[in-house]
Amino acid sequence: MKRPAWAEATDLLRHYYDTEWGLPVTDAAGVYERIVLEGFQSGLSWATILRKRPAFRDAFAGFDPDVVARFDETDVARLLGDAGIVRNRRKIEAAITNARAAVALRETGVDLAELVWSFRPDDPTEESDAGPDRPSQSAASRALASALKKAGFVFVGPVTAYALMEAIGILEHRA
Repeated sequence: MKRPAWAEATDLLRHYYDTEWGLPVTDAAGVYERIVLEGFQSGLSWATILRKRPAFRDAFAGFDPDVVARFDETDVARLLGDAGIVRNRRKIEAAITNARAAVALRETGVDLAELVWSFRPDDPTEESDAGPDRPSQSAASRALASALKKAGFVFVGPVTAYALMEAIGILEHRA
């Protein structure tokens, strides 16, 4: 299998690339999980986040937005003490804020996954490139980031939105 250089770096990254990266994620909980993980990855390596993913799942109630939306300052303190995850207050609070935004969206009749997928370009390969000069954002990711922010999400800029779009299969890469 031909993989980009980043996916060849470790067995963990190879497995992630081969079994998950770029495959469609179309359920709200799955999209919420990826938004949280992409936010935590900001400034860190993806390998670090993948190694900690099981601990993140435990810490954030399996990424159930309804449960995480009810987290309070006691939960924030608990998470700040959890060595299994990235202990960054802003990122932890963003995960909680984003759960609340996902729940609020659903309560207005908007599914998070449907919202995110509505930003798929007509040509999903047009805004992506697997080469060494691949972009870190696109017109679609800027629009998605704006829509998420308008819906109450935080820590979701166009670079994070682009990484999300790649990871969940919205953007397709040329070989």
